[in-house]
Amino acid sequence: MDHQRNTQNVIPTNSTCNQSCTSSVCLFCITREFNVHLRRNRISDLFKTLPELNEDENILVLSWLWNIAQARPDDPYEFTSLGVFECMGRMIQTGVHDKEWLSRGQNIYIPYYAAHVIGSYTMSKSEFAEKAVQAGVVPPLMELFRGKMSWVEQRVGVRVLGHLASYETTFSAIVAYEEEIVYLAMGIASNCLEEVYEMNVVIKERDKRVKYHTDLLTRGIGGTEIENRKAEEWASQLQCWSLHLLSCFVYKSRCLDLICKSTEFLDSLCDMWGGLVNDSCSAGYGLIRHLCYSKYGRKRIVERMKIVECLGNLARSSDDWQYVGIESLLMLVKDPDTRFKVIDVAISFLVDLVELRTVNCKSNVGKKIISVLFLHSREVRQMIERRESEQVMGELKMDERKVLVDLTKQQGNMRFRSGDIEEALSKYSEGLELCPLKLRKERVVLYSNRAQCHLLLRNPDAAISDTTKALCLVSPHTSHSKSLWRRSQAYDMKGLARESLMDCLMFVNCCTDGNSANNVNVPYYATHMISKHMSDVWLFKDAQLKFSMKQSRHGHRLGVGNTRNTEPHIHHCRNEMKRT
Repeated sequence: MDHQRNTQNVIPTNSTCNQSCTSSVCLFCITREFNVHLRRNRISDLFKTLPELNEDENILVLSWLWNIAQARPDDPYEFTSLGVFECMGRMIQTGVHDKEWLSRGQNIYIPYYAAHVIGSYTMSKSEFAEKAVQAGVVPPLMELFRGKMSWVEQRVGVRVLGHLASYETTFSAIVAYEEEIVYLAMGIASNCLEEVYEMNVVIKERDKRVKYHTDLLTRGIGGTEIENRKAEEWASQLQCWSLHLLSCFVYKSRCLDLICKSTEFLDSLCDMWGGLVNDSCSAGYGLIRHLCYSKYGRKRIVERMKIVECLGNLARSSDDWQYVGIESLLMLVKDPDTRFKVIDVAISFLVDLVELRTVNCKSNVGKKIISVLFLHSREVRQMIERRESEQVMGELKMDERKVLVDLTKQQGNMRFRSGDIEEALSKYSEGLELCPLKLRKERVVLYSNRAQCHLLLRNPDAAISDTTKALCLVSPHTSHSKSLWRRSQAYDMKGLARESLMDCLMFVNCCTDGNSANNVNVPYYATHMISKHMSDVWLFKDAQLKFSMKQSRHGHRLGVGNTRNTEPHIHHCRNEMKRT
């Protein structure tokens, strides 16, 4: 994200500044003033006069100020008490309403940087957010959020509004616009990818793109490919930050009816995942989880079975947000008003996770699942009964079972090598029936081997179930490479590209773990799977399809260019695979 940058240069240097510099707008010199009283007065005067300065001085000061705000959001120079928010708000308002001023010099960049300055200071300190609200920054930020300039400024506007909405003390200032914000955020989340694709990525000739967008995206470094990658990252952030803003309202049980009445929007949330360029945000699934916190939200979610199934797929995946899927399903099952609408589907996913120990620092996950499913799942009750009976099993009996399990597994391996897949599957199932629950390593192998049989018999659902059970028995739960690869294949058979890719990437990670950069051997079949799905999960995939259909309807054939040249990470991934 923009606020996560190198902070080595706390204050931007200016080679033209020296001890004899007398410029009243040189922020570099002003902040070096040792007399605190004089420094504060000069800073305050600068912020009062900055909007009236000529465009060259404006952009220079904004450049300094933006770098300082990013590097030192703790505000050691007391800008937040000396009028920086009032100044930035006025400059945004001028940019939105005075087109003649905006067209002069480099003023077109000023609203973008001014909003980022506000965002950097309000990102992590509620007291700064309160000062910003008191300074009247919300109305100008709303203008950017409404799209009065472009999607680039809209992205920064929604970022700052999200900061202000996340604090208890400033949320009321956002509530004044809540209905408009909700409708706008839903529209942006649904349509921003198409807008960015059509305004940037689809245009092959760089000189036909909006110049200042190109400058902001690339910082003057790199060509079209770099610009397209950055556009994808920013588009993902615009979508995810809009969803975060909606989550702030949902978390406080506000505007639930406005959000939930659009079934099309609810169904699309599962497809809003942020892409590979933005894995730090839970995106659409995060909003679904917040909806599940409220009774009204749960009632609306269970009416959309697509969402329930997507939560199940997330719960049985290698995604960083796996626990969001598990937690959301558990909330739906625990609610007596929604339980019986989802119980069969939820159990089919959750029952495979009952032996899961830790996910993303959440401990005893399997025990939580058992406590919810105990009364509703016969399989869970049988497992509990079996565990209790095995606790009184003697050591000699346990050793006999272990030998018998090993023999049965070898018989299954022989049947598998001879091509008798169904008989091999039967032997692995027999081994699982005999194997004591505490022999986790042996059960991992049996589950994973049986999953391979299911794959060859074209039964991907059973393969996903067995590989998930195998992965739950290891620690960490994504460290058994064979099970990851087999589940990736199974998801691929079902057409679930995202889940397949996540497992495949985790499989490659297992292959490279502990090896030096010059001693890595990634199987070809894994590189092929990654290459295939990188195209399928490209953030602009749907936007590209809609644009092509739109062009066909109008009888045009606009050259979109080679998709793989614009898809981020694919070229990089191929180079990495060549090196391995």
